[in-house]
Amino acid sequence: MQDAAHDADALPPDVLDAGAGRGRAHAERTCLVTRQAGQPDRMIRFALGPDNQVVPDLRARLPGRGAWVTATRAAVAEAVKKRLFQRAFRQKDARVAPDLADLIEAGLRDDLRQGFSLANKAGCVVTGFTKVESAVDSPTGIAALVHASDASPDGRRKLAQALRRRYGDAISRIPVVDDLSGEELDMALGRDHVIHAALVAGAGTAGLLARWRRLHVFRGGTATSGGAGTEPPGSDAASPDAVQDGGTSLRTGPPEAGG
Repeated sequence: MQDAAHDADALPPDVLDAGAGRGRAHAERTCLVTRQAGQPDRMIRFALGPDNQVVPDLRARLPGRGAWVTATRAAVAEAVKKRLFQRAFRQKDARVAPDLADLIEAGLRDDLRQGFSLANKAGCVVTGFTKVESAVDSPTGIAALVHASDASPDGRRKLAQALRRRYGDAISRIPVVDDLSGEELDMALGRDHVIHAALVAGAGTAGLLARWRRLHVFRGGTATSGGAGTEPPGSDAASPDAVQDGGTSLRTGPPEAGG
């Protein structure tokens, strides 16, 4: 009976990949927690460092064989709790940070800040309330609305009204990014007092939104964007699209109607 239970709980023999850059590109990976195969863009890779430390490999580029976990905080926490990394790497003394999920979220936030910097350099970021409002009303419109997490409710409400005038029921197609503080936006964009901004179509926009969606999916939010600026900081006003490394995304379905 014990042997049967142990076998049922055993990890698949091919649970580790062949190593970064080896094997078929975009091949499905097996999650340590769910034991189900999935696309790597929906998962997080982990590598074993030379000091026997399990390291999150957010870009899937670290050397050595890697283990994969579904890209949610809950899945990572369960992998840590059940010592699945030690079993996958067959290293009983492999060290795993107890706050691994927090470290990953911090890394994804850093990734988001970098995405803002890259999008800004590509000319895809408009800042300032008046300029954002004008961008919303322009013929091309905007790809996303950005608020500092500490932005006032009044500014959020006015821009939400502008979006409703411009897009009507299609407002749900406009993601609202409000994960970073004004200070963080200032640093990312190299400007002072950034409270409201907008993303316009361009080379840097898709990459930034892919990073943003990845962060929201990791947090486990429902990530619907229909509120368009009315949600308080910390709410999940995002669209849970699949994220691909390299700055592209795959929409998993039509957006929900918003109001």
